[in-house]
Amino acid sequence: MGDLSEAAKAEFDSFIDTHGFLSQLGVELVEVEEGRAVMQIPYDETLTNPSMRGAASVHGGVASTLIDTASAFALRTTFEDPGSAKLATIDLTVSYLRPAIGDLRADAEVVRAGGRVGVTRVTVTSETPDDGVAPVATGMTNYRLFRTR
Repeated sequence: MGDLSEAAKAEFDSFIDTHGFLSQLGVELVEVEEGRAVMQIPYDETLTNPSMRGAASVHGGVASTLIDTASAFALRTTFEDPGSAKLATIDLTVSYLRPAIGDLRADAEVVRAGGRVGVTRVTVTSETPDDGVAPVATGMTNYRLFRTR
């Protein structure tokens, strides 16, 4: 897998900065290369569930948003022009493994990127109450890819 150009990385960062929802969540692009994207969302108390014991855990919807977003960025890298790629989520499956009490970090990998459909696999890690940094969620996505012919 090859590195993306600095221009493509800059376009991705600009997309996040100008996207209201993603910028409100504090989404950051950590790493991107062909077929893979790593993104994170810093811990923020406003994104947590009410705490039953110890530190408040991050709401599951934040993890699922990160899975969806990191998947989209990983799939964009499979386009000839990643910065102008068009795609839409078809299906998103999330399995929650344990509570997250710190920054969320998603590592999305393209399983397949065909002419019309792309599939990704994602692991989200975070600090946890008992295990240090560990997987807190896993996900799979299916996307409709709108490739120009």
